[in-house]
Amino acid sequence: MCAHQTGRSVDTPVTPGDRPPRLGRLPVVDNTVAMLRDPLAFYDRVGDHEADVVGYNVAGTTGYFLTHPDLIEQVLVTDASDYEKGALLQRTLGEFVGEGLFLLEGEEWQRQRTALQPAFYRDRIETYGETMTDFAAATADEWDDGEVVDARPSMQALTLRILGKTLLDVEIETTADALEPLLSALRHRLDPRTLSAYLPLWVPTPINRRVNRSLSAFEATLDDIVAARRREDETTREARDDVLSLLLSMDEETMDRERLGDQLLTFLVAGHDTTSLTLSYAWFLLATHPQIQRRLHEELDETLDGATPTVADLFELPYLDRVLSEVLRLYPPAFTVFRQPARPVSLGGYEIGPDAQLTLPQWLVHRDERWYDDPDAFRPDRWTDDFESTLPDYAYYPFGGGPRHCIGMRFARMEAKLALATIAQRFAVEPVTEPPLELAMQITLSPAEPIQIRVRDR
Repeated sequence: MCAHQTGRSVDTPVTPGDRPPRLGRLPVVDNTVAMLRDPLAFYDRVGDHEADVVGYNVAGTTGYFLTHPDLIEQVLVTDASDYEKGALLQRTLGEFVGEGLFLLEGEEWQRQRTALQPAFYRDRIETYGETMTDFAAATADEWDDGEVVDARPSMQALTLRILGKTLLDVEIETTADALEPLLSALRHRLDPRTLSAYLPLWVPTPINRRVNRSLSAFEATLDDIVAARRREDETTREARDDVLSLLLSMDEETMDRERLGDQLLTFLVAGHDTTSLTLSYAWFLLATHPQIQRRLHEELDETLDGATPTVADLFELPYLDRVLSEVLRLYPPAFTVFRQPARPVSLGGYEIGPDAQLTLPQWLVHRDERWYDDPDAFRPDRWTDDFESTLPDYAYYPFGGGPRHCIGMRFARMEAKLALATIAQRFAVEPVTEPPLELAMQITLSPAEPIQIRVRDR
């Protein structure tokens, strides 16, 4: 992989009428073939281009990569009202979560966001800490000294248990049986290396048929959960404080059946898949960097002395926080942010029309040597207060940014740290899968092979 080379900055004058540099001599053909062959390598070509605005055309979609923090901040924060999620996301995800918080726009998005925000206030999510550590401890109970563990499915099971209890207040086994086949099918459908990624869902490809079957099964499972909740007596319902209860408390106009299903699927996919990946990458990086793992163990032992970590303990575990920040820098599960202008805009001195797809790639910006020394190295120690004070705001944005930043950011960071602290107290990990990891850009930045670790009792 290639770190971004210092090239023309956003301050370099641009002559009116200039067009941004483009990838490939014949962009539609060259870019489409490159994306089908190796999406990660296609992104890395942008990092080699020595420009902060780079044009592309994949399968007829014209777009621009933006790789300077100032431009990213302009799109996500300063001029956020000038941009929408856009046609690409609507085309790929709209059939699954089109009425969910992730894709809603305008006043309806604002109304839903405001209604859901209390579920993610700090004092609310801190009440979930014990649930998180209980399930993490149960996961550790399933591991034996010397066992080879496939990290991703183990972490998927853990995060789904946590999410099922906190989001739906249900034991998650039946939901897992329906959700995992759907997630697997969606990963294959949305993999840009496959033809189905560029076709409507109604085209009867094998992957599309698999998606439709698994989506129907998942929706039926959610219907059963919702129906059971509505049959409860009023006292029982009022005693619950999970997200499903909050959604069901809204009026029918605000939260009809379609929107309810899309919201639940949005939270389950976003909250489950991303955090399980974060934990999987954390175990891989700790296993392949024993000195860093040893230092983390020393901090956990000194601070916790074998006790179950609490939310309050996290404030006394600064190295754990740095480890997580560095994991999310190197392997951000949400590897890019997409936006589309709602009107003609100017970015980096270039005039860009409302039909353009904007790609704001964490994958490249997080590994840009202008902001990070030795950017491909796993170095938690880089996250000092002095370093963070000099880092441009949008040189690091694993949860997006601006008014549409991930609503579950605080939840996800707390969950990941409590899980790591709980399990790392009991086990050291050794690498079985050796670096470098082969990665795939699907719904999320995913490993293309199992991440296997050997666990050792401490």
